[in-house]
Order: sequence, then structure tokens, then C-alpha cells
Amino acid sequence: MIRFEPRPVSAVLTVFVPVAAAAVALALAAIPLAFAGAPILSAYVLMVKGAYGSIFAFSETLTRTTPLILTGLAAAVAFRAKLWNIGGEGQLYAGALAAVAVGTGAFSGPPILMIPTVVIAGAAAGAALMLGPALLKLRFGADEVVTTLLLNFIMLLFVQMMLEGALKDPMGLGWPQSSPILDEAMLPTLIERMRVHSGLLIGLVMAVVVHVMIRYTVWGYEIRAVGENASAARYAGIPVTATIVRVAIISGGLAGLAGVGEVAGLKGYLTADLSPGFGYAGIVVAMLAGLSPLGVVAAALFVASVFVGADSMSRAIGVSSYLADLVVAMSLLCVLIGGFIVRFRIRWVGRHPAHSGGEG
Repeated sequence: MIRFEPRPVSAVLTVFVPVAAAAVALALAAIPLAFAGAPILSAYVLMVKGAYGSIFAFSETLTRTTPLILTGLAAAVAFRAKLWNIGGEGQLYAGALAAVAVGTGAFSGPPILMIPTVVIAGAAAGAALMLGPALLKLRFGADEVVTTLLLNFIMLLFVQMMLEGALKDPMGLGWPQSSPILDEAMLPTLIERMRVHSGLLIGLVMAVVVHVMIRYTVWGYEIRAVGENASAARYAGIPVTATIVRVAIISGGLAGLAGVGEVAGLKGYLTADLSPGFGYAGIVVAMLAGLSPLGVVAAALFVASVFVGADSMSRAIGVSSYLADLVVAMSLLCVLIGGFIVRFRIRWVGRHPAHSGGEG
């Protein structure tokens, strides 16, 4: 008979498991590459060059990393408290919509006023979208997985409606896109003539802030306690309801910031295809990072590198870029399996023969 026994997890193993999972996933991805007839070593070399082979390639990797850091942090904070936020995609669009509504001429001013206003508006919109499911969970016991997931689709439909209505660009030649954000409200770029913008700095600062909050503050202790055992935390006097509400606001606000970066730092206007799934990918990033805020940065860089590198590699040797999705999915699966193996010891327990009731 098999029995699983919990065992202490060292900090070394916590770091080693995601790294090993990524390596195993890349090794497993060689199998479909081989079936596709691609030269495996050349494919991986092209993948690395596509993500890091030039200043332009590296800047594109950082550009893709930026929203993944923020949506990854959004998922990591929520999951720490066992608040299953699957709505990062909708919250991203809510933040982008609010940024456009404010930044396209609601008021004008110098960048020192416009940029913070756009950023705060986007974060507030994302937080508001997550606050609803959290309150429904607390008041009626509604499953936040369902409510946040459904809100993704509702939010996208609402964005499409706004792009065909109140926010439609009159100079857009009929295309469903918003009016452009004013130059004064755009986030500055970090490298001249490249697309990487200061939203990356916002993401890095938020990672440090969330790390400090989770590890060193009373709020962080309450979040961790509620995540470990909400009933025990309530018995110990921790305000569980207030903690869940606080986590919902922080998580939604971080995802909203990802939307701000995509419209105010990258595109300059809002379209319905703004995100290729950054909200969902953020969940993968958070899991790869073991819910560590600083680990989210490394996991986001890895996922972005795979996607950017796979796009470049697919163009060079004619292999489907969906290989990137395969690598990311297998990385998550390997992390989950590795994490289980690290947390539990497997024991084989033999069956003992039954004792007789008496002597014959």
C-alpha cells in the first residue's frame, strides 16, 4: 500500500524545482520537434537567439515580460490567501479601459499629473472588478473561480461595445479601436527606438513591494495565515473578511496595471485583441514561481523568452509557434509534479497478516 507523508521543504529545493521543471519541459519539447523533422539543437539555438540574440530581441522579451510580471503577481497574491483569482484577463482589460477613458482627453495636464492619474485609474478599475467576486464569496459563498472566469468574457464584451460606441476613434477609418492616448499620459520608453517601456520598472517595483509586504508586514502575516487555514486564523483573531477584501483589491489592482502598461506604454490605444492571454499566462507564471513575488519576475522572463524565442524559431525553420504553449504547459505540469514529490515522502507499507482470535 502506498502512503504519502509530509516532509519539510528546504529553501534550496523550493528554488531548484521550478528550474528543473523548466529544463525537463524543454527536454520533453524536443520530442514533438523531432517528429516535426526540425533539427533539435539548431531549434533551441534559434530560440535563444530569438529572445536574446540582439538588443531588439532582448527588448521584445522584456516587453512581453512586463504584463506577465504584473498578472503573475496578481495571481500569486490572491492564491496566497486561497482566493482563486482566475480573472486576471478581465482585470487587465478593465485597467486598460480605464486608462484609455482617462488618458484620451478626460482632462489635460503635464506628464507629472497625467501619468499617475492614468496608472491609478487603471489599478482602481482592476481592483473594482476583483472586489465583486470577493464580496460574493464572502457574503453568499459564491465560487470565485466561476465568477472571475465569467467576468473575463463579460469584460471583453463590454470593451468591444465601448470600442464600437463611446470610445471609438472617429479617425480610425471604421476600425474598432479607441482614440489614442495623449502623449502626456504615455509611459516613457526605456530604450530609444525600442518598445520596452517604464511599465517594466513598475512591475519590478511592485514585485519588491509585494515581497516585503508578504514577508515582513502584519498584512502579509494575515494573508499567509488565512491562506493556511482561514478557520484557525479567525479563531486567532485575524480579520479574515477584511484580509480577503484587501487581497482582492491588491490582486485586481496589479492585473489592472498590466492593462495600463499595454495601452499607455506600448500600443497607445485600446483594441479588443490587446492581450493574447496575459491574464491566464499570469497564473502559470505564479505557479512556476511557487507564489514567490520575486520568483514571479524570473518565471515571467522565462515564459516571455519561450514565447518570443519560439516565434523567431518558427519563422526560421518552419515549425509551429504553438511549441511555446507546449513548453509553458509542460513546465507548469512538471512544477506541480515536482512540488508534490518535494512536499511528500512516498512510503510503501506492507500488509500485515490478520491475527487469529484464539488457539485451536
